[in-house]
Amino acid sequence: MTAVQHERTTEELKALAERAGRELEDASALEILQWAAETFGNRFCVTSSMEDAVVAHLASRALPGVDVVFLDTGYHFPETIGTRDAVDAVMDVNVITLTPRQTVAEQDAEYGPKLHDRDPDLCCALRKVKPLEDGLKGYQAWATGLRRDESETRAGTPVVGWDEKRGKVKISPIARWSQDDVEAYVAEHGVLTNPLLMDGYASVGCAPCTRRVLEGEDARAGRWAGRSKTECGLHG
Repeated sequence: MTAVQHERTTEELKALAERAGRELEDASALEILQWAAETFGNRFCVTSSMEDAVVAHLASRALPGVDVVFLDTGYHFPETIGTRDAVDAVMDVNVITLTPRQTVAEQDAEYGPKLHDRDPDLCCALRKVKPLEDGLKGYQAWATGLRRDESETRAGTPVVGWDEKRGKVKISPIARWSQDDVEAYVAEHGVLTNPLLMDGYASVGCAPCTRRVLEGEDARAGRWAGRSKTECGLHG
């Protein structure tokens, strides 16, 4: 895959995203990622929380060696780090690990311990949002694993949209998938998944802010449980 031939302006990228969102609404996840690979080449990456490697696997079929960006917040479960290492070892992708400016100890020294309990929005901003913004600077488009069925806040997720905050095309190739679709793809292709998904966790984030879900709860209910917070800030 060759690199993009010219540097698109913000206006061009935004128009491209809006058009593709309409035209690719009914396309398969692989077709959406093939469009991304053809359109952006090495200016396209996948972001992964290492909850599973479904989108990374799909993207590797469209663009072998694709960059897969992972945020190591310093608060991940060991199983999540293990999933990242396994994905890097066995899949045709290039895993890039981003880290915050401060270690957890340095953040504790400046803001006090357990900032995630006292001000989770600030903690996410420092350990997720800012590192991702810095890490995405070299790309024109990024892919996520967002799905419309995960929660009410994600019900309107477009398959291709415009990330106004970062000035990039945001691609959610499995937005229309259900959990059954994910499980079927994992089974068919032997895709790596985080072991915590077999232990009562439906969505895997930082260890201090993630719990198992209860029967009848949506997939995101285990994140920041008991708080009004539903997103880390990466997606809204």
